[in-house]
Formats: sequence, structure tokens, C-alpha cells
Amino acid sequence: MFNGIISIRNKNGEEKVKIERPGGSLSPIWSICWNPSREERNDILAVADWGQKVSFYQLSGKQIGKDRALNFDPCCISYFTKGEYILLGGSDKQVSLFTKDGVRLGTVGEQNSWVWTCQAKPDSNYVVVGCQDGTISFYQLIFSTVHGLYKDRYAYRDSMTDVIVQHLITEQKVRIKCKELVKKIAIYRNRLAIQLPEKILIYELYSEDLSDMHYRVKEKIIKKFECNLLVVCANHIILCQEKRLQCLSFSGVKEREWQMESLIRYIKVIGGPPGREGLLVGLKNGQILKIFVDNLFAIVLLKQATAVRCLDMSASRKKLAVVDENDTCLVYDIDTKELLFQEPNANSVAWNTQCEDMLCFSGGGYLNIKASTFPVHRQKLQGFVVGYNGSKIFCLHVFSISAVEVPQSAPMYQYLDRKLFKEAYQIACLGVTDTDWRELAMEALEGLDFETAKKAFIRVQDLRYLELISSIEERKKRGETNNDLFLADVFSYQGKFHEAAKLYKRSGHENLALEMYTDLCMFEYAKDFLGSGDPKETKMLITKQADWARNIKEPKAAVEMYISAGEHVKAIEICGDHGWVDMLIDIARKLDKAEREPLLLCATYLKKLDSPGYAAETYLKMGDLKSLVQLHVETQRWAEAFALGEKHPEFKDDIYVPYAQWLAENDRFEEAQKAFHKAGRQREAVQVLEQLTNNAVAESRFNDAAYYYWMLSMQCLDIAQADPAQKDTMLGKFYHFQRLAELYHGYHAIHRHTEDPFSVHRPETLFNISRFLLHSLPKDTPSGISKVKILFTLAKQSKALGAYRLARHAYDKLRGLYIPARFQKSIELGTLTIRAKPFHDSEELVPLCYRCSTNNPLLNNLGNVCINCRQPFIFSASSYDVLHLVEFYLEEGITDEEAISLIDLEVLRPKRDDRQLEIANNSSQILRLVETKDSIGDEDPFTAKLSFEQGGSEFVPVVVSRLVLRSMSRRDVLIKRWPPPLRWQYFRSLLPDASITMCPSCFQMFHSEDYELLVLQHGCCPYCRRCKDDPGP
Repeated sequence: MFNGIISIRNKNGEEKVKIERPGGSLSPIWSICWNPSREERNDILAVADWGQKVSFYQLSGKQIGKDRALNFDPCCISYFTKGEYILLGGSDKQVSLFTKDGVRLGTVGEQNSWVWTCQAKPDSNYVVVGCQDGTISFYQLIFSTVHGLYKDRYAYRDSMTDVIVQHLITEQKVRIKCKELVKKIAIYRNRLAIQLPEKILIYELYSEDLSDMHYRVKEKIIKKFECNLLVVCANHIILCQEKRLQCLSFSGVKEREWQMESLIRYIKVIGGPPGREGLLVGLKNGQILKIFVDNLFAIVLLKQATAVRCLDMSASRKKLAVVDENDTCLVYDIDTKELLFQEPNANSVAWNTQCEDMLCFSGGGYLNIKASTFPVHRQKLQGFVVGYNGSKIFCLHVFSISAVEVPQSAPMYQYLDRKLFKEAYQIACLGVTDTDWRELAMEALEGLDFETAKKAFIRVQDLRYLELISSIEERKKRGETNNDLFLADVFSYQGKFHEAAKLYKRSGHENLALEMYTDLCMFEYAKDFLGSGDPKETKMLITKQADWARNIKEPKAAVEMYISAGEHVKAIEICGDHGWVDMLIDIARKLDKAEREPLLLCATYLKKLDSPGYAAETYLKMGDLKSLVQLHVETQRWAEAFALGEKHPEFKDDIYVPYAQWLAENDRFEEAQKAFHKAGRQREAVQVLEQLTNNAVAESRFNDAAYYYWMLSMQCLDIAQADPAQKDTMLGKFYHFQRLAELYHGYHAIHRHTEDPFSVHRPETLFNISRFLLHSLPKDTPSGISKVKILFTLAKQSKALGAYRLARHAYDKLRGLYIPARFQKSIELGTLTIRAKPFHDSEELVPLCYRCSTNNPLLNNLGNVCINCRQPFIFSASSYDVLHLVEFYLEEGITDEEAISLIDLEVLRPKRDDRQLEIANNSSQILRLVETKDSIGDEDPFTAKLSFEQGGSEFVPVVVSRLVLRSMSRRDVLIKRWPPPLRWQYFRSLLPDASITMCPSCFQMFHSEDYELLVLQHGCCPYCRRCKDDPGP
């Protein structure tokens, strides 16, 4: 409004936003316009007032930036279609172009009166202007390209006031905002020069990094310059003004000036040391000069008849490419000034910076690449070529520049056609496909240029051909010079086998051709190169053919070929892999027994194929009994193995040890122990027994534990017999294990009595066992045996049988032990009730010594020996009664064999049977033993030997002479026939009518009736488990 206020309303006329401006009525608003751009985040309103300002506001009323001064009264304002530019006209009688931010760019056109309206044609650069005098003007705006290029960096103007620097390789971009109209741009290495209306800005990179894109201001030249072209060097800027070149330092001081004969059409920096760079200048009159910034004199390179449009110099600065006004590309040799070649239809040209002989030029919608003097390779491309680096061509199209990746295949193949492999390799390094690299490698290899071929194969990482080249190089070092042979190897690697064979034959190496064809399974061709019936070569060929048949899944044909070639091992392998048992045994039967390797392989496969009979036949043919034994063992054919072991005892260990291990794996440990023992592996046998014993004790199988300890003791006795060095140690273990076996055998009944609800033993037996164990237990109680159970059983049975004193003693002992909870109540009750019983034991329970007829107390501090004569008691292994036996010893000089012969003589003694009968009828076992020495001495010499010196504390054994032995009856004597190194033990029964049976295996004594009953129940000895049908030891 005229008062300077802006009112924004909706379509119904309702005011939504009111903007009050600082100028008020002094700044009446004459024109407003909305920015039509859809890329802006907010709606932007441009306001022109007669306070000679232009302002910008958001829809919310917030001002954007500051007011821009105009120095005239604006009458009209409008945006271009996309909102990038603003047109302003008014009292200054001209139309001006501004950026969308209000920066003045220039004048569109001047008029003779005030401009009241101006508009841009939609989507175009045409502008229409209406003036006060009624004139209408129509303008076309042309926005020229302002840019600069150096190698892979390209700088161009954007939005008229910004400069964008683009790295053509990495595609990185950086924007430099100048906020003024950018007139000229120049770039060189790490320098960037930007010409603005009133100054020139010099920028530099932050670092020397080739990929760095961070620029900073180095110098400012605050001065207005008018020039056609701008060039920047390391320390200078070059201004081109028609025919004149001026060199200025970065401080704005003019250092040098060159005046040319004609207009300058093209100028380019071609590099050089800092401060001494060279410039390439092309003139309209066709003259081409080279100028150094530190030299006042220009150097004329050459002069041609036509004007210069574009120039470039090769990497080595030996060749010059010129595009003239006739669109012709001309290439000169700088030294000789000779025209090397020319090509039509060119508007720009560039040499490859990495290859001396390659250039490209554009024109007519095509890109042309020329290598050396070869024909031009052409492909479609719009735009102007401005740079050529390696395989990348930088092309300017309209206002943008792009890097086009151009494979250098065409020029590479041009070099290959002329066998110029090294030059072709240099071209390929600029950028070709893997296929091109491989083609180059193959061509170089066939041309015997191994160095180039090696480099090319390294590129494609072909190790196979690299190995070939390496082998050829090694052969050349050793002095080989036959190129035909080398080329033949190359052809064979390339698959050109017939050509390779011809070369092998020409070079006199037919054997190599034969080997090649056989390796390729081309046997028909291989036969052409066989020698004069050489059997070795024929065999080799058949073998190779068999290998081929094997590989193509024709195994039967391969087997037949192998057999005909004498390669029995390979034939056997195929038969074995396919499970052909019949063919295997046929081969084995045809082979000679001296051919051990194939026979052994046959047997191995037959064994794997579950044909042990055929395998055994093969082993027998070889005479390999050890392998035959192993076969029987592995197949668990134990009967055949045992039969073979009987014929050949040297294989005893090889049979019985695996047999024992097999038994152990199948939980047949007792049999395994016997097998180990039979094999002579005493250590393993003992280990098995010890493990069995420990397991039995841990599982409370005390009967089994007793049996295993007895077996351990006998094992130790066998070791003592076999190894005198371990005799003392093993005998000690023998007695220890024998004692443990007796303890566990007795404790089994106690354990079952306390654990089971019912007992199979009579109270007297449990009473005897408890006393035996109590007297026999060592200081360290064996594992698994509970003193509590023994004392509890003893107390309970003593109380039941009338041995109250012993029961009271047992209960007292229990008080000092840890009592399990389940026995606690019974023991406490028994301890109380035993107090009501008499303090004595029943006389019927008192044990009698059959040597001295002494009644022994039930609780004997000396153990299981007589308190009077110290004679050890002999117990029944079932009822644990004291047996009527007395052990006697032989006099010195009497051998066991002599003693047996004397006892077997048995001199008849009258009335002996009557007296014995009389003693038996009287039912008193004491009568005979208490008879006077004189009365018995005449009848029984042994009885006289039972006497001893009273009061002695040492045990006096009964020692008999030959006379006494001769007087003994064989049926009254029991003999424990221990194997060496133990001596036999002799026992005399003092009550011959009370029959006693001794097990011939474990030598345990039993009442005959008890033993027979137990053997009937269990089928074996209850102690050593010897079956009744087994023969004696």
C-alpha cells in the first residue's frame, strides 16, 4: 500500500498477515511479486518501494536478509519462470537483471522514458519491456559459459554469482559464493582466480593432496580489469586484451607485457616451474607462439595460413595439435615444423597426458581417437573435447562437463596388428577391458614377447600362463633357443593341439606330442606318434587310456585296460571302490604270490567288503599269518583265531589281548580278565580285576568283591611264580588280598542281614561271622565294611543266643560310633534291655581249641587264635564254626612229595576205630584230646606232638617227623597244595568222623554237608565259584 504496509489476504479478502515496514509512508510500495520457484522451502515475496529499496519477506512476515538499495524509483518487479532471476525497471529508464537474492547483475536494455512494466517469457530467456512513452521492447538474454579447466579440475560459474569447482575423477564438488557477478574464471594446479566487477580473487588449496577440494583466499586484487581471457599461474595472472597480454603479480603489479601481431584467439598454460610457466598462444593470423612468464620475448613455434581456434601440445612437447577456423585438425612436429597429418571435422583437440602418440578431437557429433599414424577410431559423442587423461576424455556439453570413460581397445588392436606389443601394452595401461588384456597377452605370447605377455597376464591374474612363461624363461636361461618348441608349448596351452603337435614334430620332440595327446585322452592321434613298437610307450598309452576310461565313469573297461597294462594296483582300487568282490578274488587268484602289494590291497578291500573268507584265502596265499590273525580278530572270528593260535603260539598276544578287550567292551569282565591272564598281560588282568573289585565294593556287592579279591590274590601268586624279581612284593599282595577276600565273604552275610527284611542265615552263623570279623578287622577298616553293622549284628545275635556279656560289650562299643538313623532306635532299646540280663555268656557258645582243649572267651583280645597255645583257629567258610583241624609242619629235609608218599603208606593201628567210635558216641569232642600222653602215645604219634610248654607267649607249631607221617591216615589229612613259591599246608582232622571238605581251587574248608548243599544251590563253590564239573587246579 502507499503507506508502506503489506497486507496478505486469503481469496475471501480476509487479512491473514500484516507487515508494517520501518519506512512507513516514506517508502510507498509500488510493486510486489511472489517467487514462482518450487525448490524454495518457503514462499518468498519480493517488494519494491519508492524508498528506492527492494526487500524480501516470508509468508509469515519475517524479512529475509537486508534491504537492497536501488538508486532509482522502481515501477515494476517480476521473476523469471523458475525464480532464478528478477527483472526491475523504473525511473532510471532501463531494465536491470538481479539475482533472486537482489544482487545486480547488469542492464538488459536502456529506454527513453520510465519503464512501467517488464516480464520474462515463460521457460525462455526473452524479456518484454513497456515504457511510459508507449514503446514496447523485446530482448533476448544470452548467458555465456564462464569456466576454466586444468587436467582433472573444472571450475564454472553457477547462478551468475557462485563458482563451483568439480573434480572430474572423484566427482567431488565445492561451491564458492562470491555474491557478485562472476565475469571470468581461471584454474591452474592449486590456484583459482575469479574476476568480479571490481576485483580479482586468488584462491589456493589448503594442502598439496591431489584430491583436496578445500580452497581459501590467498590474494585480492582490488581493481577493475577489462579483458577477453584470464589465465592464472603459480604466482601470476595473465590478462588477454585483444592483441595484448599483460602479466600481473598477485599484488596487482604489472610485471610484463607482450604485444601480438594479430588478435589472440587461444591461450593455454602448458606448465613449468613456479614463476616460469609456459603459455601456448594461438593468433587469428595463424601464428602459434610459446611465451614464458619470466621472459619478455615470445617464441614463434610455427605459422599456418588459417586462424587458430584450439591448441594443445603433447606430453613430451614434441608435437603440436591445432584446430583451425576450417574445422581441420592439424598435427605438427615442433622441431621440424613438419605437418605429420591432418583430419577434418574438428572443433576441439586434446593430447593424452599419459601417452605421447594419442590424441582425440571432437566435431560433427563424433569423438575421434587417433593413435600414431593409424586410422581414426570414431564414436558418437556430443560436445567439445577439453581434456584427455588416460582412458578418460573430458567433454563440455552445453553448460556441464563430464568425464567419459573410453576404452582404448581400438588403438591397442591397431598396434597389435603391426606386432608392436610394447606400444600396445602402453595403450592398454590407459584403460582397456579384461578381454582386451587377455587378447594382448595371447598375441604377445604367440609373438614370443614374453616380457609383455607376462605383464598382461599379471593384469588378468592368469596363473596358468604365468607359470608357462616362467618355465620358458627358466629354459632360456639354461640355454634353450628353439623358438618352435616354445611356440608349441604356447599352442598347447591355448588349445591349438594339432598346430602344437606339428611344431613338436618339426623340432624333433615327438615324445612331447605323444604325451600331450595322451594327457588329452586323444588316443587315436597319440598312436600316430608311437615309436617303433616300444613296449614302455605302449604300456604308458594303455595306462593313460585306462585312466581316461576311469575318469569318464567307465570303470569296467578301465579295469580290463589296467590289467592288460600290468597296472594291477589301479585295477584293484577300482574293483574295491565299486565293491566287485568276484573280480577282486579273480585278480588275487591270478596274481603270483610274490606280488605282495597288489595281493595285500586285494585282501584289504575284501576285508572292507565283508568277505573275510576270501581275504583269509589271499593272506594264506601270501603266507602273511600275522595279517590273517588280525583279520580274524577284526571280524571277531574267535574260533578260527584260537585255532590258528594253537598252531602258532607266537600270535598268542595278538589274539587274546583283543579278545579280552572285546569281552571287556561287552561287559564280560571276568572272561576278559582270564583272557588277559592267558595272554600273559598280567598288568591288564590286574587292572580289570581291581576295577571290578572297586565297582563291587562301591555297589555293596560284597560277595562279588570277595571273589574278585580272591582272583587278585591268585593273579599276584602267578606273577610271583613267573617273575622272581617281584616275588616278595607279589606274595605280600597275595596274603593281603586273601585276607580281604575272607573279610568281604563274611561281611556279605552281615550286610544282607542288616539290609534285607529276612535273613537266610541261622543266628549261630551270624553270631560266628560277627565274632570272626570283629577279631579279624585290621586297624584301618576296609572300604565298604561297616563296624556299626558288625557290632549291631553281634549284639543282636549274642542277646538272642544268651551271650549277654558279649552283647553288652557290643552295645558299649556302638556308643562310640556314628549310628545311622535307622539303627538308632533299635540300638538304644537294646542297650537298655541288655541291662536286665545276667552279666555272663552261655557256655554252649564258648569256642574250644582242638589242640590244647582250652575254652576260649567269646571276646578274644588276641584275635582268632587260642589264648593258651596260640594255635590259629580254622573256620568253616560257610558257618564260620571252628573246625576240628590242627595245622602241622614238616621237619627239615622232608619234601612235600615224600610227605605225601609217607602218609599214603598208612600203617594199620588196632583198636583205633573202636576208640573213635566210642568218642563219637559219647558226643564229647574233648575226651580224646584230654587223654594222657602215655595212653595215646602208643596209638597215635601225632597226638603226642600236640603238647607244648605251658605259659609260653609264643606260638609253638606242630612239627612232625617221618614216623608220625607214616602213622597218619590219608583220610585224616587235608593238604592245601599251593603252587610255587608257596609251601603246601597240612592239616590233621582230630575228629575223623566229622567230615570236612576242602575246595580244591580256593582251599577253603567247609563242613561236608554244608558244602554239598551250597554247591547244589549255586552250582559252584560259594567262595571261588569253581563249578563242580571243573577239574582241579
